[in-house]
Amino acid sequence: MPKISNKGLNMPASPIRKLSPFAEQAKQNGKKVYHLNIGQPDIETPENVISAIKNIDFKIWAYTASEGTIAYRKKLVSYYNKFDYNIHINDIIVTTGASEAINIAMMACLDAGDEIIVPEPFYANYNGFAHQSNGVIVPVLSVIENNFALPPIAEFEKLITSKTKAIFICNPNNPTGYLYSMQEMLDLKALALKYDLFIFSDEAYREFCYDGKTFISPLNIPGLEENVVIMDTVSKRYSACGARLGCLITKNKSVIASALKFAQIRLSAGMVEQIAGEAAVETPDSYFSNVITEYTQRRNLLVDSLNKIEGVVCPNPGGSFYVVAKLPVDDAEKFCQWILEEFDYQNQTVMMAPAAGFYSKGTAGKQQVRLAYVLNVSDLTKAMLCLKEALKVYPGKTT
Repeated sequence: MPKISNKGLNMPASPIRKLSPFAEQAKQNGKKVYHLNIGQPDIETPENVISAIKNIDFKIWAYTASEGTIAYRKKLVSYYNKFDYNIHINDIIVTTGASEAINIAMMACLDAGDEIIVPEPFYANYNGFAHQSNGVIVPVLSVIENNFALPPIAEFEKLITSKTKAIFICNPNNPTGYLYSMQEMLDLKALALKYDLFIFSDEAYREFCYDGKTFISPLNIPGLEENVVIMDTVSKRYSACGARLGCLITKNKSVIASALKFAQIRLSAGMVEQIAGEAAVETPDSYFSNVITEYTQRRNLLVDSLNKIEGVVCPNPGGSFYVVAKLPVDDAEKFCQWILEEFDYQNQTVMMAPAAGFYSKGTAGKQQVRLAYVLNVSDLTKAMLCLKEALKVYPGKTT
C-alpha cells in the first residue's frame, strides 16, 4: 500500500477539535454540551453584511485578482488608516482567512530550518503552519503566575541564533487573552531592529479590548515599517467565521512581492466574501460597542466563577474572548475527555480545549484548559455550574 508523506505523518493535530468525537457522542447520548472549546461566537453577524450577500447581483461568479479586489482593498485601507497604520492599497493581500495569511507569510519569509520565536502558550495551529513551511517554532514561556505577560526580552534574546528569522505575537492573545502594553511592543521593536528580525503579528482579536485598555499594533511603532507582517481576519471582528476572509499587510515591498506569488498559485480569495467584506467595513461603531459590553459581561462572569471554584486559578484577560485556567486535576486532557464521556450534571456537560496543545511541550500546560466565552451569560452560568460539580467528583482531582 502506498505510504503518506513524513510531513503528513508528523503534522500536529488540533487540540481545539481533537475531542469533538466525544462531544458528538455525548450529544447522541442525550446530553446538552456547552461548547467552550472553540472561538465560534454566538454574536450575530452585522445585518449590513448579511444584506450585502442577499443583494448580490452578478451574471458570472468570476475569479478576483490574486491580491484581492480593488474595491475591498480600498475599504481595508480606510479601516486600518483610521488606526494610524498609514498603509496603501498595494500593502495588502486578501487571503482565505487569517490562516492563509499566516501560511503565506511563513512561506514568503522563511527558508527550511528558519526559526520563529513565539511566546507560549500560543495558537496551536502556528505549529502546523510552521510545519508546512519547514520552519521551526522556538517557544519562550509565559506563565499563569504572571498573567501570561510577555516574557522578559532577555529571555527572547537567549534564544536567538543564526537561524532566527521572526518573532510571532498574537495580540490580544489566543489562547490567554493577554493584551500587550506599549512598553512590551517597544521592547520587541528594539530586539527586531538589533537582530534584523520580522515581527509577525496576528491581530484577529484587535477589536476586543476591555477595561479601557488600548490595542497597539507594531505598525503603530515608528521605525518598524520594514519588519512587520500583519495577519488579520473578519472571522472574529464581525462574527463571520464561515466567510474565510482575511488579509496580510506589510510595508515591506520584498515580502509583499513574494507573498503575491504564493497568492497567485492558489488563484484568489472568494468574490462573494469580498463583497460581504466591503459591507463589513461599514459596520457602525455601535455594533462593536454592544459586542464589547457583552463580552465584558461574559468575561467577568467566567473569570469570577472560575476563581470561586476551589483550586482553580484564572487570570483576568485584557482582550480577545479566551482564558487559560489552571484546574486541580492530574491531567487536563484526561479531564476534558472524562467530563464528556462519563459526567453530566442535570444531563449537561462542558467541552473545553486542553491547554497542553497550546504549548510546544504539553507538560507545561498539563493542568490547564482554554475556555472561550462565546456563549451567552445564561449558558455560561450553566456551564460553570457543570464544571464546578464535575471537579467535585473527578477521580483524578488534586489538592
